[in-house]
Amino acid sequence: MSAADQAFLPAHELARQIRDRELSAVEAVRMYLDRIEAFNPALNAVVTLQSDAALARAEQADRALTRGVVWGRFHGVPVTIKDCFETAGLRTTCGFKQMADHVPAADATVVSRLSHAGAIILGKTNVPPLAADYQTDNPIFGRSNNPWNTECTPGGSSGGSAAAVAAGLSALDIGSDLGGSLRNPASFCNVVGFRPSPGRVPRWPATMAWNTLSVLGPMARTVQDVALMLAAMAGPDARDPISIREPSLLFLRNLERDFSGVKIAWSQDFNGLPVDERVTAVLEGRRHSFTDLGCIVQEQEPDFAEADEVFKVLRAYSFATNMAELLREKREFLKESVIWNIEQGLKLSAEQVGQAEMKRTAIYQRVRRFMETYEFMIFPVSQVPPFPVEQEYVTEINGVQMENYIDWMRSCYYISLLGLPAISVPCGFTKEGLPVGVQIVGRHRDDWGVLQLAYAFQQLIANSYQQTAVI
Repeated sequence: MSAADQAFLPAHELARQIRDRELSAVEAVRMYLDRIEAFNPALNAVVTLQSDAALARAEQADRALTRGVVWGRFHGVPVTIKDCFETAGLRTTCGFKQMADHVPAADATVVSRLSHAGAIILGKTNVPPLAADYQTDNPIFGRSNNPWNTECTPGGSSGGSAAAVAAGLSALDIGSDLGGSLRNPASFCNVVGFRPSPGRVPRWPATMAWNTLSVLGPMARTVQDVALMLAAMAGPDARDPISIREPSLLFLRNLERDFSGVKIAWSQDFNGLPVDERVTAVLEGRRHSFTDLGCIVQEQEPDFAEADEVFKVLRAYSFATNMAELLREKREFLKESVIWNIEQGLKLSAEQVGQAEMKRTAIYQRVRRFMETYEFMIFPVSQVPPFPVEQEYVTEINGVQMENYIDWMRSCYYISLLGLPAISVPCGFTKEGLPVGVQIVGRHRDDWGVLQLAYAFQQLIANSYQQTAVI
């Protein structure tokens, strides 16, 4: 097997080869470092490397195996970490110029849990400033490019993560998702990105511990690897008051399931959102796959009335809460779009925030009742395919003007608002060769069910198109 083939192995298979000593951890780390050296200049996905530390850790991993010691399910597997998660002794900038030299003293919970499972951290992947955009560009490191077409964006804010995994520069990465920041890059780069239920993956450190809009989740090339990452990262943490108490070992179960007779609601456009016809064509071309699995697929969608307004209020409230001090003290370092979002939040009254929460509850209850009939909902991940990397954001879709820099991601943030588990799975390509993902949404806290359907879908179409990036 060539080094290129090994670099694109599923992480669980790479881990098996290392455990069985068919490949050493040192060889695996060097393989990814070589690919980063060769391909990262065109992508700018990996922005901080710790080559020496990774090789030293790999040597430790190999010595442990000679003693019969296995650290965990990802023993010796090289991974990267999105540059907004704190990594002890390794620069964490969050793409913000004033944090260019920030070196944390401790790991974030998700990082420490992945390391405890045996993963070896190669370095950090690029993000937009403060992880607050659907592009990936910042004044410290510059912009990241899409490995399927370097003239296009990999999306954001987990764009560097998605590009690295898609290009075989890393086996796994961790993303965050408020309004689509994990699902959108996964769709744009043809990898799997899972937004779990709030509290499934504990957030620490966090300034708004009860916030359910922003969650952390795994990114990989296969659904099976995503499930194994959850087995490593999920589970309760006393520092996160909304962390779910179910044990993470639930995600080690067999992903296979018979979907005969399962009812699925299929929607091209969330009942009226503009969706690029190229995205629609790819998704419609795969609709039969769910029928082939035995599902009963019906064109239906719940009532998302007022979801756009409510999400924008709560997002603005979150921005104002977290970044008002930055606006006062470091305004010159903030993007105009971020300034706009903070200022929108500062204009809100207590009544407006309270009304938004009440409307959010009403929307949730409508969707919950809808999903008593339909176990899953299928939607576009992104309303457009990857767009030119020089373009800051999408300004119109099908002739419909977008009012601001987040409007084109309603297909993701409607789901964020409800706290439902949702996954982006590779679905196919446009005629131009640009990746398109399909979004599978499950019932409240049914993360496992979403993974099972995603796994069945990915297995069904696995041999029907090229799945490794063309760069």
